[in-house]
Amino acid sequence: MEFSFSRRDIVRPLKQPTRLILRTTEQTVLASWSHLQDQFDNLEKHTQWGIDVLEKYIKFVKERTEIELSYAKQLRNLSKKYQPKKNSKEEEEYRYTSTKAFLATLNEMNDYAGQHEVISENMTSLITGELTRYVQELKQERKSHFHDGRKAQQHIETCWKQLEASKRRFERDCKEADRAQQYFEKMDADINVTKADVEKARQQAQLRHQMAEDSKAEYCSTLQKFNSEQHDHYYTHIPNIFQKIQEMEERRIVRIGESMKTFADVDRQVIPIIGKCLDEITKAAESIDHKNDSQMVIEAFKSGFEPPGDVDFEDFTQPMKRTVSESSLSNSRGDGKSEPKFGGKSKGKLWPFIKKNKGAGPEDFSNLPPEQRRKKLQQKVDELNKDIQKEMDQRDALTKMKDVYIKNPQMGDPASVDHRLAELGQNIEKLRLEVQKFEGWLAEVEGRLPMRTEQARRQSGLYEAQNTSAVNSCAQDRESSPDGSYTEEQSQETEMKVPATDFDDEFDDEEPLPTIGTCKALYTFEGQNEGTISVAEGEMLYVIEEDKGDGWTRIRRNEDEEGYVPTSYVEVYLDKNAKGAMTYI
Repeated sequence: MEFSFSRRDIVRPLKQPTRLILRTTEQTVLASWSHLQDQFDNLEKHTQWGIDVLEKYIKFVKERTEIELSYAKQLRNLSKKYQPKKNSKEEEEYRYTSTKAFLATLNEMNDYAGQHEVISENMTSLITGELTRYVQELKQERKSHFHDGRKAQQHIETCWKQLEASKRRFERDCKEADRAQQYFEKMDADINVTKADVEKARQQAQLRHQMAEDSKAEYCSTLQKFNSEQHDHYYTHIPNIFQKIQEMEERRIVRIGESMKTFADVDRQVIPIIGKCLDEITKAAESIDHKNDSQMVIEAFKSGFEPPGDVDFEDFTQPMKRTVSESSLSNSRGDGKSEPKFGGKSKGKLWPFIKKNKGAGPEDFSNLPPEQRRKKLQQKVDELNKDIQKEMDQRDALTKMKDVYIKNPQMGDPASVDHRLAELGQNIEKLRLEVQKFEGWLAEVEGRLPMRTEQARRQSGLYEAQNTSAVNSCAQDRESSPDGSYTEEQSQETEMKVPATDFDDEFDDEEPLPTIGTCKALYTFEGQNEGTISVAEGEMLYVIEEDKGDGWTRIRRNEDEEGYVPTSYVEVYLDKNAKGAMTYI
């Protein structure tokens, strides 16, 4: 009896049903990966490639967010670079419509940069962060599915090995049974062999045939079991695993598509805001008014001076004392009293050639042209009113706090705020006096009040006896005759012949104030306001004007540097002789 089996013989009975099943399922599951049961390794490579593509896209989005952040930072730095510096002359230039439009463009560019930061933030949170977490989950899921696939593959391989072992054992037993049968027939035909030997050979042949039958039964059972396992493997386990892998891969494809859509939506969401920024820039550009800017130039630089009159003819052929014309640039303060003018008419000086003061100007801005002086005084009044309002707000807040302390002593001591309230009251009073002082000067410029007398100037505490930029009428009152005498008639005569103007002395050389003592700086003072001077602790300087009750002392470092410092910051050593000479101030 001959038995011979191979794996092809075992699988062959299953091939026909397989074809029937595929015919019925191909029409309904065309996109299923179940028919790729023999492409396990290729599917493993393909799914790994899909994860690599997803990670590559994450890296791309991350670099895009970095570019957006860098671009936004550069835009903000650019906007900041061209912003006007606070409390500087450049800031004053931004009152023109063209520069206002440029400033609006800078502000809109700052908002424009903010939208690129929004793009970066949204892409990071909605795409990069979400996909990074999804990739980790995808890797775990893929690992689990392919682990199940390998496990199923190993199981079917084990079943196949068991089938092969059963088949070899059945084949071996069949051969042994065949040899035993042949030996029995040989012994039975030989007349020389004893009956006992023949019986023994017969029993051995029957035993071998029984062993072959048992091996056949075991092999058939193993074969049926293997075919069942193989059917379940290729039509149940592997299709289910591949279906899960297919669904995983399709979710990955859908997810990357959704991320690409989000990528576009993030940009699309900021387009309206960016459009508004650009609309505002266009609106700012359209608001530029060249006529208004030209008018602002007039207002900014208008001095209020009238153009100079004709220059009088000076006849040097006449045997009379040479007359010096006021309109000549050779006029000086050392000429003494004014000489009679031809025609009894005063001519203005060559006003375009205004001499600029060295160092800080006077507090009343009398060194400026009328129109500019009015603007400066008005600006000063507005600033003082704002300071008063701040102090009053603080006082009101402390008053309310004190009332609360009075009603609820456990919250605080009412007397603890009295000192601060007193300080605020003093500050408010000082600021109001300052406002009155500057409003008086403003009224003088605007023509609402008469010109201040010398006595009023002394009461202001800031009258500069030797400063040629002070009001011209007071400077003329203090002119002396060539022999050093002072006559009221000369002063009156000059006032009658020369119209009072605050700016005639702008054309004369300034004479420095005399030194009346020295002082030592007790503390460092940073003179940042107009008219002040910076001093260092321990520095010795010259005193040229005492404190007039406003808390400021005027000092000089050298010929070109002088200004005011707080009296409490210096220790003054006045020269008695000089101080006596200044008693008229």
